[in-house]
Amino acid sequence: MGADPDRFAANVFARMFAMKPTLRELFPAELSGLRRSFVDVVDHVLTSIAAPDGHSELIEFLAQLGRDHRKYGVVSEHYWLMYDALMSEFQQAFGSGWTDDVEETVGQAMLLTTGVMRGAAESAAEPAHWEARVVQKFSITRDRAVIRLIATGPTPVYAAGQYLETQIPQWPRTWRNLSPAIPSNENGELEFHVRAIPGGRVSRTIVSDTQVGDVWTFAQRHGTMHLDPAKPALLIAGGTGLAPLRSLLIDFAQYAQPAPVHLFYGAQYPGELYELGVLSQLARTNPWLTVTAVTEHPDDPWWLPDATDPRQWGLEMKYGRVGEVAVAYGDWSDRQVLIAGPAPMIFHTALHLRAAGVDPEAIQHDPLN
Repeated sequence: MGADPDRFAANVFARMFAMKPTLRELFPAELSGLRRSFVDVVDHVLTSIAAPDGHSELIEFLAQLGRDHRKYGVVSEHYWLMYDALMSEFQQAFGSGWTDDVEETVGQAMLLTTGVMRGAAESAAEPAHWEARVVQKFSITRDRAVIRLIATGPTPVYAAGQYLETQIPQWPRTWRNLSPAIPSNENGELEFHVRAIPGGRVSRTIVSDTQVGDVWTFAQRHGTMHLDPAKPALLIAGGTGLAPLRSLLIDFAQYAQPAPVHLFYGAQYPGELYELGVLSQLARTNPWLTVTAVTEHPDDPWWLPDATDPRQWGLEMKYGRVGEVAVAYGDWSDRQVLIAGPAPMIFHTALHLRAAGVDPEAIQHDPLN
């Protein structure tokens, strides 16, 4: 498998689809990302089984994976097909090294993998997916939009700061993770802030083609970012990465006297700080919240001619990269720290924070991949 991981995964999928051709219809047309994830899972299983500890974490990982795969329409019989395809491909890969001992070891590992996933999927209490209809769309800039939806039925409760597996009608069977900008509520209201990422087919479609009336599909919720109301917090948001932190702040406002929170909200240009009005109002009504706006450039480019001047909200303005500005602003060694934004921004900000003495265990962010 290590010699050519992509070929290994491609062959396993080809074997499954040959055994049951209709299985191919459940997955996206482009399988390269799925193949990479598949190889990572198999490698993780084989490595974890051989390790002296961490087995309970492996079981939970596989169980979550099984619950996740329900969104594709995967059912019990498909796991047996996957087991057969895996074993056949392993036998092919090992060649003359495929001994009885190797077959037993690999077989037990693959039975564990498929068995835990199948069992978790069958015992999951929540629906595999649910839907919401687009009711409003606001184009913020040429590459950013705010989308508001209302669920068409009962919605599973997600925690503020979590993200949801999301499928849009223009890209069936293709799932992306999006962070709600408001907490879960009994009215089934959802709000997402989306930036069209260069080369990102789904994000560009959301920004350019989403229409009122579109029905989006949601599956599992993920993420562990949270705020402890008893501890002072530093929040650093880059662009639309504000969304999960915004949700947490709105949720945080329910507490009578939470610990102080300082939010640094950054973008390249002043006109891209589209949420300053909301944040200003939130800070005025919640004295525990301090907001500092940060831009890399002091003036807007020509393609932001009608942008609102952020200084009108009376918030502190700084110039530079939001992570660097936040780290240099003061001593944050006693704070819980949450970072959200593009992966490079998160990585470098966390690096600067650790260098400044912040405990790595105090830093939270969503996965970078």
